[in-house]
Amino acid sequence: MRTIAIPALAALILVVSGTASARGLLRESLTERAAFHKQNSNAPVAPGKQTMAYGRDPLQVLDFYPAQGAQRGARGPAPLVVFVHGGGWQHGSKDNAGGSWKAPHYTQAGYAYAAINYRLVPGVTVEQQAADIAAALKALLARAGTLGIDPARVILMGHSAGAHLVALVGTDERYLKGAGLSFRDLAGVLPIDGAAYDVPRQMSEGPRIMQRTYIRVFGSDPARQRALSPALQTGARGAPAFLIIHVQRPDGIAQAKELEAALRQGGTEVERHDFPGTGLQGHAEINRQLGNPAYAATPVVDLWLQHLFAH
Repeated sequence: MRTIAIPALAALILVVSGTASARGLLRESLTERAAFHKQNSNAPVAPGKQTMAYGRDPLQVLDFYPAQGAQRGARGPAPLVVFVHGGGWQHGSKDNAGGSWKAPHYTQAGYAYAAINYRLVPGVTVEQQAADIAAALKALLARAGTLGIDPARVILMGHSAGAHLVALVGTDERYLKGAGLSFRDLAGVLPIDGAAYDVPRQMSEGPRIMQRTYIRVFGSDPARQRALSPALQTGARGAPAFLIIHVQRPDGIAQAKELEAALRQGGTEVERHDFPGTGLQGHAEINRQLGNPAYAATPVVDLWLQHLFAH
């Protein structure tokens, strides 16, 4: 029997607060997780997984799945989709926070797919987490020939805290440069239902139940909070294209719109699309169901990828 894991965000809420509200959210999460388990059991399995290290820490590992067409030598080097899990910057894993549909869907579409782990707060800082993402990307690109990757067609995709991290890497070039890369090594960035694109605003206006987490993760220094805000780091030219997707959570909507406006002001090509879903259930669904052909966000993302990778 397969174990049904509690989603990382729900586990985080339980740790942060023992209130009746938190317990209610956890019960809601367990209910929706059981439903998703049933839905995701229909997902096919992506073949050819390779697990590789990109650093010395046990968490600095990633899973790589080759494009199924490229694996047969039929399509040449394949575009690469790299997924970064969520979990409040302190929890989660590539093994339990990505959903079952992404790897089979994107590899069947002719793309290579990778899901990465990264070191977690409080063992490291958010800055080091962003550096881990850049380092994982560097490791993949260094093996592009062996893995059948086209280094000119790579995107970062992340959910929740992972959405914040990929947006940060895609708007503050210092993290890529620290790994010997630049914005030129990213064709696009796809944040999924994030809500910390403007950290100071999220800390003042976001859900009160998450405030202790935000302080633990982002600290109390306003300058550092601004530096870790993707919506406040978009002045640099040359940032990759963005597709921002989200459900109907008020803070997520506000943060996504702010990031979209900032990217446009900086001259970045950006799209934003919203989908049904509210609360923790909607937040989890958009992640776990992305790649499911029956889910509304899947064809939207597919069209964006096709357009991006055709350039």
